[in-house]
Amino acid sequence: MSSFLRNEFRALHSAVMFFTRIPLPSLAHHEDADLQRSSTYFPLVGWLVGAVAAAVWWAGLEVWTPAVASGASLAATLLLTGAFHEDGFADMCDGFGGGHTRERVMEIMRDSRIGAFGAIGLVVMLGLKWHAVAALAGAARPGDGGAAAGWSAFPALPPGLLVPAIILAAHAVSRGAAISLLATLPYAQETGKAKPLSTRLRGGRLVVAMLLALAPLALLPGRLWWGLAAIGLARTWMAWRFRRRIGGYTGDCLGAAQQVCELVFYLTVLALL
Repeated sequence: MSSFLRNEFRALHSAVMFFTRIPLPSLAHHEDADLQRSSTYFPLVGWLVGAVAAAVWWAGLEVWTPAVASGASLAATLLLTGAFHEDGFADMCDGFGGGHTRERVMEIMRDSRIGAFGAIGLVVMLGLKWHAVAALAGAARPGDGGAAAGWSAFPALPPGLLVPAIILAAHAVSRGAAISLLATLPYAQETGKAKPLSTRLRGGRLVVAMLLALAPLALLPGRLWWGLAAIGLARTWMAWRFRRRIGGYTGDCLGAAQQVCELVFYLTVLALL
């Protein structure tokens, strides 16, 4: 195996280890560079998490109502990631909601305890994702899965597979939006769980990351691609807030951006259907 392929394998391995709870054998010699390169594959981890969520939703719909299948799908993602991104979203809600200065915002976000803003934010976020995915089952109609509903790179999806494709795309694109913050914002603190990732993402690695994030959209009818525009607006607004309040991003900010962009995608697609 060439050194390039070996380095990329180590980067992918580090991405899966860092962003999920999937048990993988440890590398013989861990290097900080492996984790720095792993940000390229954050959207690919979204493929993995999204595929599990989509499979659980599809299987659950065979025996349960859409609401229960959606809840099971959401629970599967929480187990698979250890609620990693949801924890970041709660911390950001607490920090940005309760802190009036940069120092106070950072102090609150470093506190492992959850406050009122974080608890309320999580309830609203998880509740909206749960219900939005459940509602997709009723909104998706025959013919929505391909060219009949707008241009698509693939033939019409078989009945019942449009919603799983939307779930897969949401997880990949939202992670692409989150990791794009590494290309435009500085890291806002000296230490933290995202510090090893804090090298600016640019050049070929940024292109690869964005292509991996966008690829699942090819499964969807073209009119649903407007969900990408909604994500772009949400990502731009969050980046502005992060820079204005704390001067950059933290690991909690990345997790929050992923959660918000995933929800925005579901809500936009639901409105388009």
